[in-house]
Amino acid sequence: MKDGKFALEDYMHFLKVERQLSKNTISSYKRDLVEYIDAMEKIGMESIDKIDRSSILRHLHKLKEEGKSSRTIARHISSVRSFHQFLLREKVTTQDPTVHLEMPKLEQKLPSVLSVAEVDKLISMPESSKFQGKRDVALMELLYGTGMRVSELIGLDVEDVHLSMGFVRVFGKGGKERIIPLGGGALRACSTYLKEARPEFIAKTKGTNAFFVNMRGTRLTRQGCWKILKGYAVKAGIQKELTPHILRHSFATHLIENGADIRAVQEMLGHADISTTQIYTHVSKARLKDVYVKFHPRA
Repeated sequence: MKDGKFALEDYMHFLKVERQLSKNTISSYKRDLVEYIDAMEKIGMESIDKIDRSSILRHLHKLKEEGKSSRTIARHISSVRSFHQFLLREKVTTQDPTVHLEMPKLEQKLPSVLSVAEVDKLISMPESSKFQGKRDVALMELLYGTGMRVSELIGLDVEDVHLSMGFVRVFGKGGKERIIPLGGGALRACSTYLKEARPEFIAKTKGTNAFFVNMRGTRLTRQGCWKILKGYAVKAGIQKELTPHILRHSFATHLIENGADIRAVQEMLGHADISTTQIYTHVSKARLKDVYVKFHPRA
């Protein structure tokens, strides 16, 4: 099905140039759609315009038989639906076979979060006398203090962190810019890191504009950030699987638990839709119920 593969290349270009989606999002679309086009070829589709609803349902049924989760199948449907809408709009095809496809019902999975005490313990783990420890404290204070994504954290340049003004400039999905205020902990940690530690990291290199750097003096990677957090989680005795995203979840949950306006939290997280942010109100209620059951004498 050559026309399908050519159409996929055009669609990837559209997502990159017109929609300005992130590399990770585009890769996710491409992975789903390559699998989809291959599946259509295997069941005898000679042209992308010949694909009908029953062909797509056969493919989705096969994904279910392979043990794919409802969430994975829903994402797959979303990718396929967007692709066919693009094809119809560009007049590559004459019909959209995804019009009446139904999304599988999803179980609402509440994100894992740390308690305030666990966050405090985690941030106290680095050896503050060492320049590596100063960097790691700043890294964790920023992740928890702003709720930014790990991709946004490692993408920070020095000029994006405005200590005198008390905010950080972040470029999120699709390159969208947002401003997040910095609290006292993050301000102090970042100031110490910039003055006392970062110069040590880049002393033997030609220099870099990256805010967070590794031992080689180059920009810290996503994998490097994960490794740092996992090491301190073990040291702190935290049993939960700790990732940068759990600190993002903790940031949002703790704000809402303490009465923050959900619209403000949405803006700081960079969510396009308020419904994405509302998950944290459910987390807050679930944690409240846990406390009640644990401590009330007649629970």
